Amino acid sequence: MATDHATPSTFTRGSGLPASLTPAWIEQLATRVAAAPDAARVTTNAPYTGIPLADLPVSTPADVEEAFGRARVAQKAWAATPLSERKKILLRFHDLVLAHKDEALDLMQAENGKTRRDASLEVIDIAITSRYYARNAAKYLSPKRRRGAMPLLTHTTERHHPKGVVTVISPWNYPLSMAASDAIAALMAGNAVVQKPDTQTALTALWSLGLMREAGLPADVWQMVVGRGSSIGGALMDNADYMMFTGSTASGRQIASDAGRRLIGASLELGGKNAMIALDDADIDKAAEGAVNACFPSAGQLCVSIERLYVAESIRDKFVAAFVARTKKLKIGAAYDYSIDVGSLTTPSQLCTVTTHVDDAVAKGATALAGGKARPDLGPLFYEPTILTDVTPDMTLYDHETFGPVVSVYSYRDVDEAIELANSSPYGLNASVWSGNGARGRAVAARVHAGTVNVNEAFAAAWGSIDAPMGGMGDSGLGRRHGADGILKYTEAQTVAHQRIQGFYPPTRVSPETWAAILTGAMKVLKAAGVR
Repeated sequence: MATDHATPSTFTRGSGLPASLTPAWIEQLATRVAAAPDAARVTTNAPYTGIPLADLPVSTPADVEEAFGRARVAQKAWAATPLSERKKILLRFHDLVLAHKDEALDLMQAENGKTRRDASLEVIDIAITSRYYARNAAKYLSPKRRRGAMPLLTHTTERHHPKGVVTVISPWNYPLSMAASDAIAALMAGNAVVQKPDTQTALTALWSLGLMREAGLPADVWQMVVGRGSSIGGALMDNADYMMFTGSTASGRQIASDAGRRLIGASLELGGKNAMIALDDADIDKAAEGAVNACFPSAGQLCVSIERLYVAESIRDKFVAAFVARTKKLKIGAAYDYSIDVGSLTTPSQLCTVTTHVDDAVAKGATALAGGKARPDLGPLFYEPTILTDVTPDMTLYDHETFGPVVSVYSYRDVDEAIELANSSPYGLNASVWSGNGARGRAVAARVHAGTVNVNEAFAAAWGSIDAPMGGMGDSGLGRRHGADGILKYTEAQTVAHQRIQGFYPPTRVSPETWAAILTGAMKVLKAAGVR
């Protein structure tokens, strides 16, 4: 059995939906779904309480086909819109998101069950992303001179054209960040977007769509459909010029296979079993606080959150004591304000996964130093922040992603062992290294097999460094968000080379043998002159 649970006084009982989410407002959001007027409907429930939240129309494959048809017409005009005009729209969207942030926070909490603090970071993320691509897209997309084959004789230009219509499939765990950020870059590159947000959190995505249209985006350039992947996934793939997917590794493999069949590009952010390493010179209090912030935001339903924690033997006992003490002080519950530290899981299936993983580990000998059980007294999907030790390879959560507020703590003898353990997973999305010496921390980070590694931070430092790429290695996916990669992936690169005066074949009165000798000599001269 799990031991040392937090006392009931640590927790706060939740309430219903905020007054801002009126039925009329929710219905208005639902009208933005690309679906027939007589479409079938699906009901979503609020994680905090389980009460019905939204009644959404369900798109059919025919609806998806029609959305793509409208998008292709709109995309031609959108691609011809000057970058300066696209920039203005994104900057207006930036301002609208910040001006209406309380609406977004209420929606995210109602649909996802996360805390207001965690939801607020999504608002900031979208503001940063909008500003970044609005003000940097020209640098990435404008035609660039490149070195020609023959100095002075070859005029070479690199150009970038939009892919066309991009499919974006976004998940439920970060309903604003994942819905809007991928669309922002694709739109700024001149593409149209047909998006399928997860049904559970579709309202937040539809809210962002409405603000983008208010900012000036033509209606058919960004459209949203709602439905199960098993129903409309084929139409989304078959009509796409590029696929952006965030979700499970199993689904990502299938999408990669389908994209390969169609010879279109795909960017996939998939699962993770992220590791944190606390080195022997780490500040124990800071590292323990960092571990709390690494493991439990959004109830652990975060692709870059930490599920494996490796601590140097020399500091293990002190670190674990500090980590457990901080975890037990966390306030779990439902409130539409900033009083709560850990919110609810989002779906019954996620609660089932978390419960099954923890119960399996405890039954096989793991020890729960904190948490270890669901809290139905607070709401249908609450689960306590959980710290496990004595986890062994025969336990499911040892190497399978839990995607909940659960972390396993291990110790190691030396740095080489720590890195070997961190790299033992087939996943490679995010990692965290804690050290009192920044240079040492960065050196260890460089040896970790993960697309992003944070030193003395959990994940926000790398994620928030939007000028740098973010994505996974191994089973954690393909492609990158952010930076140049995040927008150029939505383009087709084209080289235009204009050869002037003399080409590569010999002039009329020069023999091929003589011409070959002339070219060979020219190569030697260019090399000696340091020409690249």
